[in-house]
Amino acid sequence: MLEQVIPHSRPSLGEGEAEAVAAVLRSGYLAQGPEVAAFEAEVAARMGLRGGVATSSGTAALHLALLALRTGAGDGVLLPSYTCAALLHAVRLAGAEPILADVDPATGGLDPEAAHRARTSRCRALILVHPFGWPAHVEILRSLGLPIIEDCAQALGATAGARPVGSRGEAAVCSFYATKLIATGEGGMLLSDRSEVLTLARDLRSYDEAPDARLRFNYKMTDLQAAVGRVQLSRLTEFLARRTAIAAAYRRALADAPVALPPEVPGRIYYRFVVRVPGGAGAALDAFARQGIACRRPVHTPLHRLLDRDGFPGAEEAWRTSLSLPCSPALTDREVSRVAEAARAILERGGR
Repeated sequence: MLEQVIPHSRPSLGEGEAEAVAAVLRSGYLAQGPEVAAFEAEVAARMGLRGGVATSSGTAALHLALLALRTGAGDGVLLPSYTCAALLHAVRLAGAEPILADVDPATGGLDPEAAHRARTSRCRALILVHPFGWPAHVEILRSLGLPIIEDCAQALGATAGARPVGSRGEAAVCSFYATKLIATGEGGMLLSDRSEVLTLARDLRSYDEAPDARLRFNYKMTDLQAAVGRVQLSRLTEFLARRTAIAAAYRRALADAPVALPPEVPGRIYYRFVVRVPGGAGAALDAFARQGIACRRPVHTPLHRLLDRDGFPGAEEAWRTSLSLPCSPALTDREVSRVAEAARAILERGGR
């Protein structure tokens, strides 16, 4: 009898989330309302920020963050090439030009020296990704002199210097997609300590009963989503502890394997457990699939490839060698053991 396929990601949902949705249904208030307002306040408190603006997706939150920082047509936005396409779409939605910089392949994070080389006089903002739960160098990148939007889609709950990741930039953005650290199905949030950023983002989020014809969007989150998000947020510490335990199991299993394990730094979390396979990740991905284990390249296609640009050796190396093992807190102990045993066998063979 074949064992069930272990998915790369799986949301952790329970009776608390089901009851929260049922309560909203019983209330008869489904659209943006009191649950959204409470969710915004709770996420902001968790991140140590003044407030939040819940949105229909993380991409929408990024778009509003750029607009709230007065970034638009003719401007450049600096961002890493080794990241998901959502950043590219948000920049284009704002009417700006993506200015790509290379990354450190060991972490997947923006290389500060590459960022300085890539910066142009047109740059008006930096989107700084905290990849896979690893806190990026916010203070080092301050020397660029650009407003910073911290992309915390993969790092909610991480800290840097005892402060929450997301609390150092002019704005922060979270995603609550089904595979993220906390899940509402779809959804996102812009957060900031700047009242003017929050005020403008709230104004642009919805066009209902607007006082003028300014371009606005239907980027609202529903109370159904927010109710799930509030329960998920209350479980975040539990989720992060489970991810840390899974990562520790993988570290033990792969201690002697010929792979590079993810860097251990204070404050990091494990949204992804990413190993680097020197010979390339392709063969290992196929080997895991044959054993019914869904592993992934942590970034599907680097942005410079989407834009047909050359000159990003760090991003190319990260894409070629990086492999993400299942690390969601919904994994059972049996599934974790199965992944760890398969990983040891496959990766000790060089990924074959």
